[in-house]
Amino acid sequence: MEKTCSNGHTFFKTSNCSVCPLCEKERTPVADFLTLFPAPARRALENHGIITLERLAATSESELLSYHGFGPSSIDIVRRLVI
Repeated sequence: MEKTCSNGHTFFKTSNCSVCPLCEKERTPVADFLTLFPAPARRALENHGIITLERLAATSESELLSYHGFGPSSIDIVRRLVI
């Protein structure tokens, strides 16, 4: 299905997700460490208010894995950041 974002980009999505890939690529994360995560994991962290390393370190792995878009490869990144 062809969609158009609020910035006028036209893109194709087959899922219910309506995130424009061009806008997502241009978007700057709130915190520098978030750039290490893939976009779905980064959005999951931001949506749950995890925008500091302190907050990330205080969140359990099981809780992080319960977030939509956050998987085992993102846990590996967390382990490197907070150890």
